[in-house]
Amino acid sequence: MTSNSATPPAGQDSAVIEDLFRQQGEALRAMFAPLMPTEHSQLPDPADLQLWAMSAAKLQKMWLDFGAERAGAIEPALAKLGDAERWSNLVSQWWTAMPLAAAEVQAKLWDDSVAMWTKVLSQYAGGKPKAEVELPRKDRRFADPRWRDQPVFALLHQTYLLLAERINALAEETQGLPPERKAQLRFLTRVITDAMSPANFPTTNPVVIERTLEMKGENLVKGVEHLLADLRKGQLTHTDPHAFELGRNIGATPGKVVHETPLFQLIQYSPTTETVIETPLVIFPPWINRFYILDLNPRNSFIRWAVAQGLTVFVVSWKSADASIADVTWDDYIRAQIEAIDTVRDRLGVAGVHTIGYCVAGTTLAATLALLARRGEADKVATATFFTAQVDFEKAGDLKNFIDEGQLKLLESLATDGVLDGRYMAATFNLLRSPDLIWNYVVNNYLLGQDYPAFDLLHWNGDTTNLPFKWQKAYLEDLYRDNRLVVPDAMMVDGTPIDLRQIATPCYIQAGREDHIAPAESVWKLTRHLAGPWKFVLAGSGHIAGVVNPPEAGKYQYWLNDADPATLAAFIEGAREIKGSWWPDWIDWIKSSSAKTVPARGKRAPGGKGDRVIEDAPGRYVKTR
Repeated sequence: MTSNSATPPAGQDSAVIEDLFRQQGEALRAMFAPLMPTEHSQLPDPADLQLWAMSAAKLQKMWLDFGAERAGAIEPALAKLGDAERWSNLVSQWWTAMPLAAAEVQAKLWDDSVAMWTKVLSQYAGGKPKAEVELPRKDRRFADPRWRDQPVFALLHQTYLLLAERINALAEETQGLPPERKAQLRFLTRVITDAMSPANFPTTNPVVIERTLEMKGENLVKGVEHLLADLRKGQLTHTDPHAFELGRNIGATPGKVVHETPLFQLIQYSPTTETVIETPLVIFPPWINRFYILDLNPRNSFIRWAVAQGLTVFVVSWKSADASIADVTWDDYIRAQIEAIDTVRDRLGVAGVHTIGYCVAGTTLAATLALLARRGEADKVATATFFTAQVDFEKAGDLKNFIDEGQLKLLESLATDGVLDGRYMAATFNLLRSPDLIWNYVVNNYLLGQDYPAFDLLHWNGDTTNLPFKWQKAYLEDLYRDNRLVVPDAMMVDGTPIDLRQIATPCYIQAGREDHIAPAESVWKLTRHLAGPWKFVLAGSGHIAGVVNPPEAGKYQYWLNDADPATLAAFIEGAREIKGSWWPDWIDWIKSSSAKTVPARGKRAPGGKGDRVIEDAPGRYVKTR
């Protein structure tokens, strides 16, 4: 077939995409015709009909009960977030920005579609075994053999992949938009095309269809139970909610809370070695999440591992925001970091401490170091380690797509008593990886009715914290939007202007090669703003698995470059790859700066004779909701 014969007549604004899906729908109806009751169809077993009826009755009752239960009880904030008119306007703006209606675009799409259909259907000619079918496009969402067992499903998902590929390419090629608007267009296009995958709908997913037929609809009943439970709590569930308990099988490394303020608790962990390194370690986790990402279970707990290496480990457990701390600002978090450092120094009688800042707490640690340097107190920190932390937000990734006046006003409207519900931030992070963190669970738990796995990392991911909106708004505007932290003396902290170029503290900087929250290129930029020595480590995987990767797991890899590269690309080009975890490299770096040890007694073992402590780890703050 030639291009001209397949192309719609010039000048007609034909809706090619709708036509493609119409043809797919007709093919689906043809495929399911044998299942429908006709004069030639064999009647189903009466027992099966009864089971189907029972499933339908259960579904109807659940929805009716939920509707009665929730009548007039929708949270105002949830209503704003899910406002149909707002989303309709958003999609309308997206459609307007995309040149999908252009005749030449539709003509090319039509030609490519016909060529693809011809190629796919030829795979099924002559009774060819299904195992030998080779489809043009591959995607892990369609890895199950049932997506190619029948030509209709092969055509369906291959057409979708072609459309998604071309539509995302159009977003990439769109001209005449400011860079930030084009980035938003690319992001929204990806979100929309991911949502439209045929894998996400029960009537177009052969795995779901087969499961539904086998279970007589019981999978859908169970899936709706999961869906309604999530609607009630206002959050997508990723893991078995009853599998973990803080202090028992997660966040269970032994220790004591030794200091407390309205903003944080300071936990000190009990030593497991007879001697410990004299300089203690203070860990600052992000207050956007709970601290126990670094203390999940004994096999992957960074805290437990660090204690076993002979470090006296302290960690800050931030309080989930409520009205009592709604007015705190970034300055308060920086002052809190300094207070924690001084508390540890006084408690153990040491001159300085090792520090770790993870994500936003790493950004804050950089500001803390700059403030201490400006005040002549830099020696309070012996070393600083940054886990996937950004200070230069020029290339901060997809999160920047949520920072414009409209988005900030929406966030402000969602805040209650000056506090932003952590579920909204969780939804934002889920959108950054919607196939993995949204649609995968829609398919498995809502459509297939599968049980949730018991996965500690996913449990932590769903354990949200609330944020002071005043701080959140200033952080997004000053850092993400205006990138003021890297401008010397552009920001004041506690009444003092700060300049990152004054940081002479030795720094260990870790980035994740596949990090979608703090992209490696953005993390690398920290090296361009330091006056002191630094070491950069590029870890395999992303924002979490790139950090939480114990040596015993034998997973992933990391890269080092002993030269002095000026860019991340140059670092990667000249780097050597090392299999496994980067943790041993980090502890060697720590010991190279302070190898002196002291006995693990007295206040090195919290809660001993004469040592007044507040409570056992993990403390109260990590459990507040």
